[in-house]
Amino acid sequence: MTWKSFHNRGEILRDVIRTADRRRDGVLPMDVPGVAETFGDELTLLGALSLRWHTRLSGRIERELVSQPMDLERAVQRAWQATADELPGIRRVLDHHLEHPLDDAMASALAKAQAKEHLLLAVMAGQGSAGGSTGDAASVAAGRRIEAAARASYLPVDLVDDDADRPTLLARLRAVLAA
Repeated sequence: MTWKSFHNRGEILRDVIRTADRRRDGVLPMDVPGVAETFGDELTLLGALSLRWHTRLSGRIERELVSQPMDLERAVQRAWQATADELPGIRRVLDHHLEHPLDDAMASALAKAQAKEHLLLAVMAGQGSAGGSTGDAASVAAGRRIEAAARASYLPVDLVDDDADRPTLLARLRAVLAA
């Protein structure tokens, strides 16, 4: 892959992410110009989005653990929630295709990616080990529980306008208390 094609791929992926964030319907934005030529098919694009999610989540977990090292599980949950706020379109696309994969290859790839994410959550929360390529079933189950807890207490930031600033945490809390 040349530098130009790598740069072009990155630009198209950013366009896909912006489109997914704007739509928030969970549908893979294959209609973005350049997607078909750059990614080829749905599974390849979904893999790129999954990698973007996983990379951002990993970095966010590291930052949360540095700032709050005493409550590992809560720090990991906050990291998951912050990542979902940063990449709402990707999260919805991944969730939609986990529930409604287009084919067996997509179902298999997403199940493996989800198991690895659960393993990451468990290991970083100090509740699992990364033995083997997919870890053990208990670690994956612990990660699944951590994700479920993060989702249960998650208050998504819904942007009304792409140009609007995201509300602060304090503004979000005030809105919840007022409701």
